[in-house]
Amino acid sequence: MQTGKLLAAKSQQTYVLKLVGDVRLTLCCTLDGLFQQMFGDQEVHSIIIDLTLADNLDSTTLGLLAKIAIKAKSLGLMQPSIISSNPDITYLLNSMGFAQYFLMMEHPATRIEELQEVPQLAGSEAGIHQQVLEAHRTLMSMNEQNKEIFQSVVQALENCPQ
Repeated sequence: MQTGKLLAAKSQQTYVLKLVGDVRLTLCCTLDGLFQQMFGDQEVHSIIIDLTLADNLDSTTLGLLAKIAIKAKSLGLMQPSIISSNPDITYLLNSMGFAQYFLMMEHPATRIEELQEVPQLAGSEAGIHQQVLEAHRTLMSMNEQNKEIFQSVVQALENCPQ
């Protein structure tokens, strides 16, 4: 399984993120930094997340992706899209309630001209802990099933000394 990486491009008013390989919490600082940049760009009106080359997404990554949909809605942006051709990834997303927050597609609707790898950012232990906690809280807020699944994880993270 390929180590996870993140590719990104901006085309006109659309931001495209492509997650590749085994995407885990090691990329949470990178994803969070990219979100800050993306949502700070007043020209961005839509977001596409391409998971066609993703082998695995951990729960922290899922929480960060959910955060995109929630933030986009609060800013009045178009509903974000997720492209997933991997049945296992699609099943995981659907089981977490992502279809309520994202437009789900199997194939890209448009051609992406230029994607560049986003350099991985390092974070402090306390910063990563906070991002993991926020990601799991976001997953819990999506639906009752997720609340039950991740409540013990959130409690453990809240009780963990930093």
